[in-house]
Amino acid sequence: MIADVLADAQARMDRAVEAAKDDFATVRTGRANPQMFQKVLVDYYGSPTPLSQLASLANPEARSLIVTPYDKSALKAIEQAIRDIPNLGVNPTNDGNIVRVTMPELTQDRRKEYVKIVRTKGEDAKVHVRGIRRKSKDDLDALKSDIGEDELVRAEKELDALTKAHVDAIDDALKRKETELLEV
Repeated sequence: MIADVLADAQARMDRAVEAAKDDFATVRTGRANPQMFQKVLVDYYGSPTPLSQLASLANPEARSLIVTPYDKSALKAIEQAIRDIPNLGVNPTNDGNIVRVTMPELTQDRRKEYVKIVRTKGEDAKVHVRGIRRKSKDDLDALKSDIGEDELVRAEKELDALTKAHVDAIDDALKRKETELLEV
């Protein structure tokens, strides 16, 4: 029973760390990266559809990205969805066949803004991991009548170590992203 609770907590915390890393990848670093558009939703015939399902993304140069839609009728919607991305500061151009996105040069102030955004995303991920810990601790407390006090204390220590390891993993990913953002 204890092992099940701890295994579930570990699996959920692992997913939270991966989600945080994916979130960090969506923040740009001066290079055009198709991952920045990973979470872009396009209004395609009235339903929000991920951009990756509507178009192919190519990176011909360091600061440009070409979006080639599979369906040319979605061109305007894709262009609008890219234009509406917050904190990106790009103005996509549409030539009738493709959407070309050119990334502007990052200023030092803009880099610092991105660092703040990444820190906020990192803190949100750590709060999520702590929420998983809290729920798992409640699950362990519910087992208190079935298991001994010593087993409960041991399980809580394991849960705390698990939480610390995952929070540290988020912090490491955050430090790498900050370094990448501030690199000129």
